[in-house]
Amino acid sequence: MDLDFDIVDLDPVDHPEEGDTAPDFTRPLVNDEFWEDESLASVCADSDRVVLVFHAMDGAFPATYIWNEIRDRAWHEQATVVGISISTPYEHKQLLKEREIEGDYRLFSDPANGVAQQYSIDMALDGMAGIEEPRPSVFVLDSNRTIEYVWVAQEWPDFPDYDDVEAQL
Repeated sequence: MDLDFDIVDLDPVDHPEEGDTAPDFTRPLVNDEFWEDESLASVCADSDRVVLVFHAMDGAFPATYIWNEIRDRAWHEQATVVGISISTPYEHKQLLKEREIEGDYRLFSDPANGVAQQYSIDMALDGMAGIEEPRPSVFVLDSNRTIEYVWVAQEWPDFPDYDDVEAQL
């Protein structure tokens, strides 16, 4: 497959680091049946380990690649895995269905990109005035939201080292 795009170096950002408490937020959390407002704190409190995956808008090839890899590696068997992007709950329902991850994964909807701003990983989209999305990132959290592992993209497109994430699980 020949993809025609340029790799773009991203500016350094001051994101939360290992040992920090991940900022809490409340957004619509989409599952295979419905969506409702839920906080990250409540997701973490119900799990020993949470993998929080910031990804490109649904339908963009990076989101497809990331969720296919996570699905194929069955991360949900080792941790609670939740995604977050600027996509709407309706788009998230479609992504869950298309990626065949319904029932195993849930996705937070953050159309204004406020959570990425809280985490200092927001980025403007080239050629799309006024539109931004989260920089691809992965945070592994314990039940108290303490960050055990963090990966934040340094270029676009960029993908996590899935083996490194799995080593944390």
